[in-house]
Amino acid sequence: MQNRTKPLGPRLLSALPDLTPGGTLADVGTDHAYLPIEAVRRGISARAVACDVNRGPLARAEANIRAAGLSDRISLLLTDGLRGVERFCPDDVLVFGMGGELIVRILAAAPWLRSAGVGLILQPMSRAECLRRWLLDEGFEIRAERLSLEDGQYYQTVCARFGGAVQTYTPGELAYGRFDPGADPALQAGFCLRQLERLREVVGGKRRGGADTGAEEALAAELRSRLARLGAGQSAPAANSDREENPI
Repeated sequence: MQNRTKPLGPRLLSALPDLTPGGTLADVGTDHAYLPIEAVRRGISARAVACDVNRGPLARAEANIRAAGLSDRISLLLTDGLRGVERFCPDDVLVFGMGGELIVRILAAAPWLRSAGVGLILQPMSRAECLRRWLLDEGFEIRAERLSLEDGQYYQTVCARFGGAVQTYTPGELAYGRFDPGADPALQAGFCLRQLERLREVVGGKRRGGADTGAEEALAAELRSRLARLGAGQSAPAANSDREENPI
């Protein structure tokens, strides 16, 4: 069993600032239950339910919860997605470490989330644009986003609740989240540069195959605009007249 007392990294810690103080947390796909243990241990969440679809991860979670002395405050639930979680009346629902499309399927199967009292804290590992689009289309307000960097990988945490302001996002905001002037400029700049490099590879491949690259070029333009607002425009690779060598 891994050492539960090892400090959490930035990826998991990004969930903590948006939890409801004194509330009940539901952690979907809990694995080792590190997040609910940390939230309850710190006194942020009063109670938690650690959920997983497989017995193996849930057994690891149970051992860690017992070792932390929190068995009376953290429940275990063997379930697929959010099925049955509503009976715990959670104030916050966490879904970390899954693709954006899978997170959408989990949320869509739980209509009880359409309660203004339930906060969603979500960390898509891929297809974040699908998750944001679904949230906005279904009447959820994206209230905050947090960017973290761990082991060379960037992670986006999306916080939302049902109801609130109607929001309209650009394609770049759907893909990368809204620009946050209060976030760490260096972290944001690094994220933008990483995404530009990925777009450059996609555009190069599409051009070699004769495919249209308009959507990717529009996304690149939004990223470069962000870099300029961060004062990091000089850090971005310079434009080149040879579009094949430097497509965007």
